[in-house]
Amino acid sequence: MKEEFLNIPLVKNEKDHRFEIEVEGIIAFIDYKETHSQIALVEKTLNYLEEHHNSLLPFCPYVFAYIKKHPEWKRIVDKRFNGYDKL
Repeated sequence: MKEEFLNIPLVKNEKDHRFEIEVEGIIAFIDYKETHSQIALVEKTLNYLEEHHNSLLPFCPYVFAYIKKHPEWKRIVDKRFNGYDKL
């Protein structure tokens, strides 16, 4: 992870069922649903991004690993992403 992101805390907002980070006053989040020890959220988020014509910078190691395991999702990763060639 880039050093500039290391000190940004991740907040698990259990009330709204989402993970959040705040950067320059803007809150970014990803919704989740817990099922025992599993959290299902990545594919739903990827679908949303694609439907809204957004590209993705998969800095989250879990999201990166998910896309690596499901290479069909590489289609929405921004080609300028530093790890693009590793997906």
